This record gives sequence, C-alpha cells and structure tokens, in this order.
Amino acid sequence: MTFTTDSAQSRYPNPFNYSTQPGDAVTSTVAVFQSLSVDDQLAVLWYAYTEMGRSITPAATGAARLQLAEGLLNQIKQMPHDEQLQVMRDLAAKRNTQISRSYGILSNNTKLALWYELSELMVQGFVVPMPNGYQLSRDGAKVLEELKQLDFGQQITVFRKVVADMGVDPQLTNPPARTPIQ
Repeated sequence: MTFTTDSAQSRYPNPFNYSTQPGDAVTSTVAVFQSLSVDDQLAVLWYAYTEMGRSITPAATGAARLQLAEGLLNQIKQMPHDEQLQVMRDLAAKRNTQISRSYGILSNNTKLALWYELSELMVQGFVVPMPNGYQLSRDGAKVLEELKQLDFGQQITVFRKVVADMGVDPQLTNPPARTPIQ
C-alpha cells in the first residue's frame, strides 16, 4: 500500500479538531506528525526548530547532556551531504542502523537537543541544508501551524514524543545480520 502525506486525512479524519483538553492537542499533533512522509517529518522539525528555536533551545540543551550525543554529531558532520540526509531519514524511519541504535540509547532530552543541534548545523552549512524551494505538504504545513498554536509546554511535549520515537532502541531489536566472510 502506498502512503502519501495527504492520506493522513483518511487515517485521521479530523486531525486538527482539538478538544479543550491540552493532552488531546499534543496527542493529535504527534499522531498527524507521525503520519507524514519521512522528508516532511524532517522538514517540519527543521522549520519548527528554526522558527521556534529560541524558546526550544533552553529546554532542549539545558536539560540534556548533549556531550553524550557529540560523537554522533561529529560522525554526521564528517559525512557527505547525501549520507547526512540518509542518516536523518533512517532515524525518522526507524531503520536499524548503527547510528539509529546509538541514537536509541540517548535520553529523550538528549534526542531533543541533538535535533536542535542538527538544525543549527544545517543553518551553518555543516549538515545538508534544506533544499531550496522545498515545498512542505499540505498536512506538513498544517502540523507546523498547529505547533505554533500550542503553548510552550505542549510544543516541548510534542517534540519530545516525536524525537523519542525516532531511531532504534538497541535493547528491543537485534542488530542486522552480518554476512559471513567467504
């Protein structure tokens, strides 16, 4: 079955019909975010971090031990841009790779800070930038707009839930099988 970002409407018929309960807004936003294509998920994260980064920064880096993610960040910075993009796609798609497993052992706050740092490195040109003229899907734009409407605590909760679910928890999965050398 082919899944498109616009098919999120069929999975979540009224994804932005929030009730007055704050948790419902967070749950709905996370659910619609996770229904986006991997590239739109990455774009929403990037736009959110660059547009709302001033308020996210203290929460992300102040609470996290980013030094635990420095090795991953350095690995990613040393890669060519196409490999950097693939790493981010692998994290968002939960592909079982070495970097996804290394990411999986980080605390949720450190994951939050790592994505913030990746967005900063993108702006600085050390990590693959957003393609010029990238058009966010209709559903991606809706998620971004709804994120802007949430209060600070709800925004952080959405981001924390989204990035916590990325990567692979090495304790829950087996590493890929290795091919024996012949």
